[in-house]
Order: sequence, then C-alpha cells, then structure tokens
Amino acid sequence: MGNLSYAILGTGALGGFYGAKLQKAGNEVHFLVNSGYQQVKQNGLLIQSKDGDFRLPQVQVYDQVKKMPSCDVVVVSLKTTQNHILTQLLPPVVKDNGIVLVLQNGLGIETEIAQIVSNVNIMGGLCFLCSNKIAPGHIHHLDYGQITLGEYATNYHAGGITERMKAISQDFENAGIEIELTEDLLLGRWKKLMWNIPYNGLSVILDAKTDELMADMYTRTLVEQLMKEVQLGAKSTGRIIPDSFIQTMLDYTVKMKPYRTSMKIDFDENRPLEVEALIGNPLRIAAENNVNLPLIRSIYQQLKFLDKRNRN
Repeated sequence: MGNLSYAILGTGALGGFYGAKLQKAGNEVHFLVNSGYQQVKQNGLLIQSKDGDFRLPQVQVYDQVKKMPSCDVVVVSLKTTQNHILTQLLPPVVKDNGIVLVLQNGLGIETEIAQIVSNVNIMGGLCFLCSNKIAPGHIHHLDYGQITLGEYATNYHAGGITERMKAISQDFENAGIEIELTEDLLLGRWKKLMWNIPYNGLSVILDAKTDELMADMYTRTLVEQLMKEVQLGAKSTGRIIPDSFIQTMLDYTVKMKPYRTSMKIDFDENRPLEVEALIGNPLRIAAENNVNLPLIRSIYQQLKFLDKRNRN
C-alpha cells in the first residue's frame, strides 16, 4: 500500500495542517476549501509552526468535491456541525475499498459515515493538536500534534491493528506527525472526550482559557468531576479508563500553553458549536446504557442555550 493519495475535506486549522505536512513529505494531496478558495489557489498554504514554518506555494485545491479525483484516503476534517453535507461530499471522492479517516472530535460519527458510504474502511483519528486558522490558507500550529488512530468496526467492536492502519501511520510518521495505533477506537474516543467535554464546555460557559480553569480551585475540581463522569460514560459501553488517566489529563493541561479551545473560538466567531457530537452523543449513548451523567447534562443544557442565543 505504498504512495497513498489523500483528499482533505475541510482545509482549516486541522485539515490544513496535517494535509500540508503530508504534501511537504511527498504525498499526493487534494484539498477541498470551503471559504477562501481563491486565496489558497493563488497563494497556497502557509504553516507557522513551533516545529518550523513552511510554505507550499502550490497546492491542488478545489471548491467542489465533484472536481476532485477519487483518493485512497479521504480525511474528514470539517467541523461536525457540517456533517449533514457528508452525504454529498463523500461518495464522489472515496475509492471503492478506500479509507475514510475521521479526524473529528466527539462520538458516533463513524457510525453515521458507515450509513453514507458502503464498501469502504472507516478509521477514526484522535488529534491532540493546538492549531488555529488565522486566514484562508494561513495556519498557526501552537503545540502538540499527535494522532491516535483506530479502525472502526460495526458498533465500535475493537478492530485490532490492520495493515491499512500501518500504511497510513507510515505516511504520517514520514511527514513528522507523531502517531499511535490503538486496537480499540471507542476507548480512544472516550479518552479524548475526557479532555474535550470539560475544557470545551467550561471555556464557553465561563469565558475562560485552559490555564484559567486550572488555576482556580473551584473550576479545577469541576473539571475533575466532569472527567469522572466521562469515565462512567465509557464504563457504560464496556470501556475502562483508569483513574490515573484523569491525573494525566490534568497534568497535561497544566503544562499546556494557555489555550482557547476550538469550541470557544467558534463561540467567539458566532459559529455553530459542536455540542451534539461532543456532548449530546456521549450523553445519549450513556443513557441508552442506563447511566445518567448529571454534570455533563448540565453543561449540555447551558451550551444549547448559549449556542442558540449566540447565533440569533
């Protein structure tokens, strides 16, 4: 499986960064650009990164998916609030028996994609990345960047480590992206939610960056209590996250550069918030397994109110 071709659906802070790294390493990459197509077509991509800045003066960029060639790997890096358009985006660009790689936050998205395209292999990637899109084609990578990659099997049965995963992993490693393979995508998704639910949710509700949430004893306690509820949610689906992982996440965030979460940026820019994928879906899945998560439900209800008011 050498020389895989990649389609990037959503050339923002995440898709633009990883796609540019893959192209710089010699992979064939095709970018779908939603806003700022002309700028990217003319100027290419500029990546300002803690690992060294670089520019790609020419990239293969498209404003419509039907103009794109079908690729071996289709990377879904849109905001989950745009996932309703995946029914139009995915079929034209995925090869038969190709791979759809979901680099989005939240839970349950792979299941939705399995209903849109058949005869494909679906993977999920959990990105620990601090990156912002400053302008069309201009991305600022602040910190981290590693990906945990897992294969999706029906109902999130643990899929093991496949040759396909190893081939993608090789490309990402060659591009200087740290990647770890997991046998259990569902466990990986819950672990990522352990960070995403408290910090994304509270950053919007309390108008705070990660360092402020960690510096105050009340909010730090609340973060930890929310993490314990995520742990219960995971357990309701048969996935065990050890207590030590909670401490790891807290330590990791204390060391992080002060960070405005992706949900807070969306809120500040009056964009729709990824409330359903990140918080609604985990709540519903836990409820189906007869587990109630009251603190997370409270966060969910407040975010639904703020999101609606913010967009009116």
